[in-house]
Amino acid sequence: MREREDRNGWRTERDALGEVRVPARRLWGAETERSRGNFPIGRGRFRWGRPVIKAFGVLKKSAARANRELGQLDPEKAALIVRAAQEVIDGRLDDEFPLVVFQTGSGTQTNMNANEVIARRGAALARRELAIHPNDDVNRGQSSNDAFPTVMHIASAEAMADDLLPAVGRLRDTLAAKSRAYDGIVMVGRTHLQDATPVTLGQVVSGWVAQLDQAMAGVERAVAGLLPLAIGGTAVGTGLNAHPHFGEKAAALIAEETGKPFVSADNKFAALSAHDAMVDASAALRTLAGALFKIANDVRLYACGPRAGFAELKIPENEPGSSIMPGKINPTQCEALTMVAVQVFGNDHAVAFAGSQGAFQLNAYKPVMLHNLLESAELLADACRSFEERCARGIEPNEARIREHLENSLMLVTALSPHIGHAKAAEISLTAYREGISLRDAALRLGYVTEEEFAAWVRPEDMVHPHG
Repeated sequence: MREREDRNGWRTERDALGEVRVPARRLWGAETERSRGNFPIGRGRFRWGRPVIKAFGVLKKSAARANRELGQLDPEKAALIVRAAQEVIDGRLDDEFPLVVFQTGSGTQTNMNANEVIARRGAALARRELAIHPNDDVNRGQSSNDAFPTVMHIASAEAMADDLLPAVGRLRDTLAAKSRAYDGIVMVGRTHLQDATPVTLGQVVSGWVAQLDQAMAGVERAVAGLLPLAIGGTAVGTGLNAHPHFGEKAAALIAEETGKPFVSADNKFAALSAHDAMVDASAALRTLAGALFKIANDVRLYACGPRAGFAELKIPENEPGSSIMPGKINPTQCEALTMVAVQVFGNDHAVAFAGSQGAFQLNAYKPVMLHNLLESAELLADACRSFEERCARGIEPNEARIREHLENSLMLVTALSPHIGHAKAAEISLTAYREGISLRDAALRLGYVTEEEFAAWVRPEDMVHPHG
């Protein structure tokens, strides 16, 4: 790579295709600038964010250390690359990563962006004039085809384990506390959107907690699936131009750097040509989104009203809900959470389809898979934090309304079935419904039970657990 600078704020670099003008104050080089010009797709919306940039810093730092330890890289150059890569990890060079998601399907331009920035910054840190080459030094023992999927796994695992799971965990714990607090409040159960036998509010919320526990376990399993790394496979999985122990050494150093037990993938051909672990991780996020969708829907339905709906739950009044109807309050946190879930469902479709498109020794849909998975993880984390803080913490029962619905429930008749049989119990229920009278009055009119028997057998608080 040769370059020259002019007085107008540009420098001219030369790569394999010829000369390229690059902004002189920027650390990136010719290949980054070509990509910046060739892919004006979604600028401002689809640029790489902190998780990806940090992951590249982790990879390049670990690769330099591995190559130095294996005798493949000059120690002075390796030390400078490590220092520059650490600046990338720390977020000091984020402005030097201008490229968008929609580029070459291998992520080659973004890998070269990292190589160029680290090479130029490393050279600037040297005490003497020293050339560090983006390909020969920073990218030594690597190809974009194994470097980018390594970054995919690092960034995704960190986003899911370090950001998403704690956010879901806080929501889970808040709901678990609500479940314990409201375990004694008996309310109408509902199936098929129709009245059913009683449950406690604590039992209802415990179902939400269990959903989150199961979804979190799925995310944890998916994170474990991301731990094997492609690094060391180079272009097609054979490891050509890399030291035989480079992949194993680099993965161990990445594990050391991140505190996560990353390892070198056993089969690099699959690691480059198929990204099933990413597909699985996206599916785990979709499952979590489905659980959150159900929870948010339940909350807003239980809270609907406040006078013409169920109104069995009270939720925080966060902002006015209408530009025309004074005093209207809407379940906005529930709506935001369900919209996030819808977006995650769409992202998962994109990841799943992209994951199916591996051809021969490469899947050329890597950037869009990474972008969609990270967006899903980040949206879910943000939405869980917001819903927990602005809705879940403030959920309270409307005990008067709950009691009113419970006392009028026709499905309390189920308690009579063991004593008088299903058919007679059904007749009591239908008579009460059709004539608009209470269950008690219908039962007494039909003569199937005495007043004392009805009072002893129809006890909602005894109907929320099994008994003989």
